[in-house]
Amino acid sequence: MAPQREISAWRPSVPGIVEVFHAHYTEYAYPMHVHEAWTLLIVDDGAVRYDLDRHEHGTPHDTVSLLPPHIPHNGAPATEHGFRKRVLYLDSSRLADDLIGPAVDGPDLADPVLRRRVGQLHTALADPGDELEADSRLTLIADRLRGLLRPRSAAEPSPADRPLAHRLRELLDERLVEGITLDEAALLVHAHPAHLVRAFSGAFGIAPHQYLMSRRVDRARHLLLGGRPPGEVATATGFYDQSHLTRHFRRLVGVTPGRYARS
Repeated sequence: MAPQREISAWRPSVPGIVEVFHAHYTEYAYPMHVHEAWTLLIVDDGAVRYDLDRHEHGTPHDTVSLLPPHIPHNGAPATEHGFRKRVLYLDSSRLADDLIGPAVDGPDLADPVLRRRVGQLHTALADPGDELEADSRLTLIADRLRGLLRPRSAAEPSPADRPLAHRLRELLDERLVEGITLDEAALLVHAHPAHLVRAFSGAFGIAPHQYLMSRRVDRARHLLLGGRPPGEVATATGFYDQSHLTRHFRRLVGVTPGRYARS
């Protein structure tokens, strides 16, 4: 079997993400090297064996590996079929340098919730237009990483959470078409982004990005029934393009915008 090296890489419009990197290697081995950014890694098929700070590690099934910046590491397939991986490179705005020590001591995190969230984030990053969803998911991922690397007792829910959630809902309603980033919203309501996402989800049973897309789809339904074409409706309701509208419309309504309009 010939060696395979398949890769895709891009830089999304999400604060804190330096690069998204997907790769399938059958025989390639990385030499010792360092990154300036944090490396958040999941392996979908096969396994990787690597050395970090002169200690051997691996990526058993369903773990998330977090390799800190500036720490030498390598990487090689741990199975005869190689490995398929998805990687996010994150800057220090998401994970501070005080986590480097704990990450060196325990880079492989066996946490099913974290693994699922990282996979969901990669899905959100696959297409433009879902930046709020990606930002929200990454914020919760970073918060969970901090909790796993530096465990602390759970804080009691704040009585201010519900007014905070209502204020964010007002902002999402006001910025339905142009949208708003999580950092902008957090600055306006004077709350940490992760706390803001948790407060909103706890109060309304839906994540901020899901609420925003639901509102946009509702408006799109109204415009489609009024006779406006899907491409025009996508622009008028804040979607990146018609395919972005179609993806979310089908997910929430069960049919494409064109079929909905013809009905």
